[in-house]
Amino acid sequence: MPQLLVTIGSQSGLHARPASLFVQAAARQPVKVTLAKPGQHPVDARSLLSVLALGAGHGDTLELAAEGDQAQGVLEELAALLGSDLDARA
Repeated sequence: MPQLLVTIGSQSGLHARPASLFVQAAARQPVKVTLAKPGQHPVDARSLLSVLALGAGHGDTLELAAEGDQAQGVLEELAALLGSDLDARA
């Protein structure tokens, strides 16, 4: 399963709004996507409650993984999203 390490770019971390934007983007993907703190059990990236439960703050590094034929492209798209400041999006 391809994976990437990504650093959270949102100044407030993955709180409700940034997490919601990420979860919506993950739900649109044609492959299964998971997110985890290094060394911890991965969670379904399509589950808002699971993503919020990670407690990821600004600057934290997370493992983003995807499974399927289009996994690498999906990882790059979602990693760019997580690395940006989602709080700044209108």
